[in-house]
Amino acid sequence: MKKVQELIAPVALVLATALVALAVSSALQTYFLDTLLKVSIVVALYVFIGNSGVLSFGHISFVALGAWTAGVLTVPASQRAAIMPGLAGFLSHATVGNVVSLLLAALAGLVFAFVAGLPLMRLSGLAAGIATFGVLEIVNNVLRYYDTIGPGLNAFSSVPETTGIWQAAVGALICVVVAFAYQRSRFGRQLRATREDPAAASAAGISIYRQRLVAFAVSGALAGLAGGLYVHMLPIEIDSLYLDLTFITLAMLVVGGSVSLLGAVVGALAVGGLDSFLSAAENGVDLLGWHLDLPTGTAVLAVGALMALVLIARPSGLTGGRELSLGRLKR
Repeated sequence: MKKVQELIAPVALVLATALVALAVSSALQTYFLDTLLKVSIVVALYVFIGNSGVLSFGHISFVALGAWTAGVLTVPASQRAAIMPGLAGFLSHATVGNVVSLLLAALAGLVFAFVAGLPLMRLSGLAAGIATFGVLEIVNNVLRYYDTIGPGLNAFSSVPETTGIWQAAVGALICVVVAFAYQRSRFGRQLRATREDPAAASAAGISIYRQRLVAFAVSGALAGLAGGLYVHMLPIEIDSLYLDLTFITLAMLVVGGSVSLLGAVVGALAVGGLDSFLSAAENGVDLLGWHLDLPTGTAVLAVGALMALVLIARPSGLTGGRELSLGRLKR
């Protein structure tokens, strides 16, 4: 029961964000919606990076694969030939509903992460980071140039825009609950043991390779689900699921605290809120009677500066790498 209390804070933050989003204008809701989707991605990153201590640049490839899976399968069959004339096999006519498409997106992320992880999870440190970046490059180029599996260089269109505030919030809550269940499981505890002391963990009979592979697959499934939600929010193209999204989500994880679930949620909401506000300010916003019009690129500079400041002043992130429970609040 005591450990379940640690789930209350991240769940409350997601629900509070959704409730605030419903109270603002429809124009501002887009920013809240985008931030909630980023919560799902950052939590997926936490499941692997936070528990294993191994940096991954490849998780956005699972997001992209999930988006492609859900996007292709939900475009109406009558419009598919005109939008994606090069589709091969059953992709040219198979159509599924919203919920099924999200499940298939998660499954695609799970399967691909497991297959990619079979060789990659034997690596550590810089080699693992570079290898996962190679996965991102491969997936990006395949989805970009192979129009037999998607729209290629064109943006997705005619995908039902079903991801609203509550669906995004439910998706984020699913990711949070799965991440919490994993970190409290035997697999999560063993993986954190390998993070803290690989030699001792190996001596105790824990397979570092196996535990990393399990975490990589679980995080791939959550990232695929986030991709499915993303493609149902607005028309996207492959470059929107590439380097920019990779670095902003990693910044969110680092700023919040990479070794705690609460840190992943706090970082996503804090950096997402800052990035959304400054991006809007680059186009001009009215704030407390003042008109704020910032130069283009201010949001990127501010997020980079925030990340550097947090790493210098508080290397463990805003949450200090800790979860929040009622007992800790009382103390």
